[in-house]
Amino acid sequence: MKFDLHTHHERCGHASGTIEDYIKAAIRAELQVIGISDHSPFFAREGDHSSPGIAMAISMFPEYVAEVLSLKQKYAGKIEVLLGMESDYFPAVIDVYRKAFEHVPFDYIIGSVHLSGGASIFNKTRWQGLTLAQKIVQKEEYYRLVQGSATCGLFHVLGHIDAMKGYYPEFSEIPTDIIEETLRIVGEHGLAVEVNTSGKTKWSGGWYPSDEILERAFFYDVDITLGSDSHIPERVGDDFDLVGAKLKEIGYKDWVFFRNKHKVRIEL
Repeated sequence: MKFDLHTHHERCGHASGTIEDYIKAAIRAELQVIGISDHSPFFAREGDHSSPGIAMAISMFPEYVAEVLSLKQKYAGKIEVLLGMESDYFPAVIDVYRKAFEHVPFDYIIGSVHLSGGASIFNKTRWQGLTLAQKIVQKEEYYRLVQGSATCGLFHVLGHIDAMKGYYPEFSEIPTDIIEETLRIVGEHGLAVEVNTSGKTKWSGGWYPSDEILERAFFYDVDITLGSDSHIPERVGDDFDLVGAKLKEIGYKDWVFFRNKHKVRIEL
């Protein structure tokens, strides 16, 4: 069975295509399950649409949910459509998001860290002029946020957990044991980590997370899922077979997707 849990569409302002375009692309790619998981609105910020080009407006959220649920019914029997969301983890306002999501019939929610240390993790200049000690602080601050997203109880999947390497490949070599600690926590709390194949489109040139992190994730019994992080329909299901082969090489016997917030295991 082929699936992809991480897709976006035009409401976020930096992806192209409608939700239905991604569903049709998934059918063409012979997927049996497609998750729609666009960027959550910034519920705790002032105004309806505080960040156009980054996330949907708060007023778009109900129509997003309604559209996915409608398409779930429309395509029943052709492909299983899952209602998901990619939400930032902001610890100071996590209860605002918890309340916003409380009565929505999500199949899963992806928790992702996009902001750390007051800047985007994809900021190409954030590492300039930093000493090694300062780089370690930055890396550990990022992974403390990942840990918080694992323990807050709101999320089912953790998104692109080493995405800070995207525009700074040297990130992977910054020496700290924080990743080991993070994976232990993720395993203890039963979340899944996605293999996000969009990493290969960045300077780092590889999936998120790295093979080395996936090997340690296996040691800590961390479940794995797949997310293309597609912002164009053509990338839906990207590298599904290659990721599956790598996981088998590491030792995984299965991977997971989520239906009604429950894990569904698929044999590799």
